[in-house]
Amino acid sequence: MTAMTEEFLTVPEVMARLKVGRSTVYDLIRSRRLASVTIGRARRIPAEAFHAYRRGLIEEASQ
Repeated sequence: MTAMTEEFLTVPEVMARLKVGRSTVYDLIRSRRLASVTIGRARRIPAEAFHAYRRGLIEEASQ
């Protein structure tokens, strides 16, 4: 993949990385715990937003 395509993740990619279902990813987006953008009709998650969410989970677990 090129750097340009790696900047945004699809919902299925996030589902696979977190090992959760589609509704869970959309719940995270709706609750604004996971940032996303709409490009045309497609929902995309900036890679940095995904990594920030994951870091937050790890920080919460370590407290």
